Amino acid sequence: MTITNGSRINEWFVPKFGPTRFRVFVGLLFLPYTGMCVSFTIIGSMIATEIAWDRVGAVALIYGLALGVSAHVADSLGSKKTKPWGSYFTKSQLLVLMVTTLAAAYGIGIYYIVLFVPLLGIIAALEGFFLFAYNFEAFGGRFHSNFWFAISWGTLPALAGYVMQANSISIVALFVSGLTGLVSYAEIRMSRPYKRLRQSGNYPEHTKRLERGLKIISLVTIAFAITLAAYRIIFS
Repeated sequence: MTITNGSRINEWFVPKFGPTRFRVFVGLLFLPYTGMCVSFTIIGSMIATEIAWDRVGAVALIYGLALGVSAHVADSLGSKKTKPWGSYFTKSQLLVLMVTTLAAAYGIGIYYIVLFVPLLGIIAALEGFFLFAYNFEAFGGRFHSNFWFAISWGTLPALAGYVMQANSISIVALFVSGLTGLVSYAEIRMSRPYKRLRQSGNYPEHTKRLERGLKIISLVTIAFAITLAAYRIIFS
């Protein structure tokens, strides 16, 4: 079992300690970017008039499992190019991880859809479609683009957070989800050239600037979501 030449194991979000297999697993989850996606669900939840905190936790967990774990594993399985995380996990292991985390996410989602928020079912169906269409580059890779990434990883999570609370869609929710989509778009626009430059080893200064930008956009997004949630807890 080896790491390929295009390895991302030395990325800033990968731990510098522990066995290689552990480091690869943590890297595969892209935790800062997963944190952004989960943060979008929290931001969407916080703009609702009334907040049910169990639903905030539920939608955050759903996205943590479905997009944070399952979608990233699907991306590793579906990649048609160099495998950046090598072969430390077999295809069968990755497939089991993808299916179990996705099943758990949809199990939680279906519970809330059936009992409380049927409108969430539309978003769940869309996210399921994008998970496979984007990561496995289905339909000739038509949905494997920056635009659709921003929709599935930025716009829909914020909208899901709001819908989970209100079972409706408002102008404010659409506006906020549009903004989170733009943030997600900015992240992927930086991430793609950053990955190429790291793999090539060229232009180290430009690579460092992109890395700083990725750190800032992910950590600021997470901090903003935490601050917004704290504000609603204190002043609600």
